[in-house]
Amino acid sequence: MKTIDGRVLWVVGAGGLLGRALVAEAALAGSVVRRSTVPWHDPAAAAVTLARDARTVLSSYRDVSLFWCAGPGVVATQPEALNQELKLFTNFLEALAEIHQEHLASVLRLYLASSAGGVYAGSDGAPFTETTQPCAISPYGEQKIAAEAAVRAFAARTGFSALIGRMSNLYGPGQDLAKPQGLITQLCRAQLQRAPLLIYVSLDTARDYLYVRDAARMVLAGMVRLAERPHGTVVVKIFASRVSTTLAAIVGEIRRVTKRRSPIVMGASPSAQFQVRDLRFRSVNWTDLDSFASTPLPAGIACTLESVAASIFASRLGR
Repeated sequence: MKTIDGRVLWVVGAGGLLGRALVAEAALAGSVVRRSTVPWHDPAAAAVTLARDARTVLSSYRDVSLFWCAGPGVVATQPEALNQELKLFTNFLEALAEIHQEHLASVLRLYLASSAGGVYAGSDGAPFTETTQPCAISPYGEQKIAAEAAVRAFAARTGFSALIGRMSNLYGPGQDLAKPQGLITQLCRAQLQRAPLLIYVSLDTARDYLYVRDAARMVLAGMVRLAERPHGTVVVKIFASRVSTTLAAIVGEIRRVTKRRSPIVMGASPSAQFQVRDLRFRSVNWTDLDSFASTPLPAGIACTLESVAASIFASRLGR
């Protein structure tokens, strides 16, 4: 196959919330985008698919920006599943390094979508910055820290550059309604379906909510900047809105928009032990990228409500 003298954005996890937004924003900018359709339910088949796609992309393009936005894990995911997810990722990095030896003409940069909440849940001194010592209190957070370490080792071994994005709470159109994550999405679904939603944390729990389209623009701009840095550069960047909002405020805004009381029920869950009340973030790296976080929360919630309503309507029609 003839190598194309050009750039490509390769998105793994393009079906997820951030992956979809990255693909959409990159397409609007006229970038060449490749997506991987990975059978995540079958780790062996997933590994084969990822290796096959790596060979195809690295043999076809000289300049590759790989966005790893995959992973079905959430805070409540069992450790066994998280370990399997981490093993697949680390094995993929090993295979990627080997495949690159076959295609030395290709330059590769890697973006890893990590979790600010998972990484800093046990840290002291909010607001947390990139200089804060990470401290996980859940298997989910530990897995994110381990994945970050794997990326650093990968960059040191291969000379590739990497951007580790510690994302705050992403929300917006396109989130999987069946997946038990995305508080704003789940609240919107419950409000529209008039179905009770169990809440396991206090209403004064505060989080940083980042609209996914803003996040995608921040990440893409970060990868452009990474391309200007020397090979082997590893940058850690917190992607956040820098605004802390309580659960009570979110519920109140959804109630204001829909003009109906939210059907929430306060409950208890073992996973609640991994939720802390104050998770404020403030990035100190590449701070000019923070200007992309410009969507006001009320506007973002309104767009999310509209998207969830469309998904519910489509499912009722059997689409």
